[in-house]
Amino acid sequence: MKKQILKPRKTGEQRKRNYKVSIEKRIKRYIKDGSKGDLNLRDSPVEKLPDNLKVGGSLGLVDTPIKELPDNLKVGGDLDLMDTPIKELPDNLKVGDYLYLTNTLIKGLPDNLQVGGDLYLQNTPIKELPDNLQVGGGLYLRNTPLSKKYSKEEIRSMIEEKGGYVKRNIFL
Repeated sequence: MKKQILKPRKTGEQRKRNYKVSIEKRIKRYIKDGSKGDLNLRDSPVEKLPDNLKVGGSLGLVDTPIKELPDNLKVGGDLDLMDTPIKELPDNLKVGDYLYLTNTLIKGLPDNLQVGGDLYLQNTPIKELPDNLQVGGGLYLRNTPLSKKYSKEEIRSMIEEKGGYVKRNIFL
């Protein structure tokens, strides 16, 4: 009978490290392949994205430990930051479709924010809206300081007075 040699199992830390390295390689490959399509990093351990990242489709960062977005981020589709520790967005951010900020610690939005679709701000501490906010869809403000203090009409007027617009409904 032949003896079977058993290898010790990798520790949890080794598995986590290997998984993180594989995610970082996936991001590099995505960039090298022309940043086409979606980049979904949901529930991954990735903590930082490269500067000047361009995402041709949607970028999913739900339940990741990422604390800040890279400078000059461009997203052709959705940007989903739900349940992340991100506290602020980069200046002059442009999102091609929906922007999900539900359940984040974001207290304010950058001036000149452009969102092609809906903007979801539910369960955030946002108290005011920025200059030149452009929302191509609806604005969702349930359970925010804004929704508790102002009516839909007052919010729309504030946005328009600051040079911005919301094309569809505002939801409180």
